[in-house]
Amino acid sequence: MKNSAVTFKEVESCIVQVTMQDRVHKNTFSKELVQGLIEAFQMIKANSTYKVVILTGYDNYFCSGGTQEGLLAIHEGRGKFTDVNVYALALECEIPVIAAMQGHGIGGGFVMGLFADFVILGRESVYTTNFMKFGFTPGMGATYIVPKKMGFSLGEEMLLSAGNYRGAELEKRGVPFKILPRKDVLSSALQLARQVAEKPRVSLITLKNHMVESIREQLSKVVSQEVAMHEKTFHEPEVKERIVKLFRK
Repeated sequence: MKNSAVTFKEVESCIVQVTMQDRVHKNTFSKELVQGLIEAFQMIKANSTYKVVILTGYDNYFCSGGTQEGLLAIHEGRGKFTDVNVYALALECEIPVIAAMQGHGIGGGFVMGLFADFVILGRESVYTTNFMKFGFTPGMGATYIVPKKMGFSLGEEMLLSAGNYRGAELEKRGVPFKILPRKDVLSSALQLARQVAEKPRVSLITLKNHMVESIREQLSKVVSQEVAMHEKTFHEPEVKERIVKLFRK
């Protein structure tokens, strides 16, 4: 796989690690990162021996969400977040995916991680669904998956307030994920991957398919509703001002 933004390696027999490492763009959804993720999951789909995927980032970053160019394109009506479905790659993957979110998960980057079957967070890292900070309503399935995975009250709070939450704070709030020191997240994910990989592949695929069937069914409906909300909220002049101002920071 020839993509410097995303690396793909077989860690052990049946276990694949996909690492996002677009250091130039700090793991925002650059063209290179998006293309690398799509290629990686195509390679996983094409291999009938893999049993589990670890999706992770580099250093302090897991995934940082939309680029300024991408958000401005949506604001100007030149695109939609549905043009490329990168956010649900883990959900659509037939084998289990572990999101080893060792670093910051921001906006759509955090949402993408929540679509994995297992989630591990870093205690020191920041997690946020910051869509409303820019003045537009959430997309990428966030309005469904965030309350579903985080719990409704906390999920609604995260979406409406667009606040920043350290992993340590989310741990105190009782989120149902492992939250570990950043340096321990990847090793914990590998330990979990080994445990999962002990099972027959056909059984893993069959059970995952059963467990996430309702999420897959609901998602297309929710995404349509989010696109409709974007038509109301994304094209306001204030949104452009906020995008430019926040990226300048």
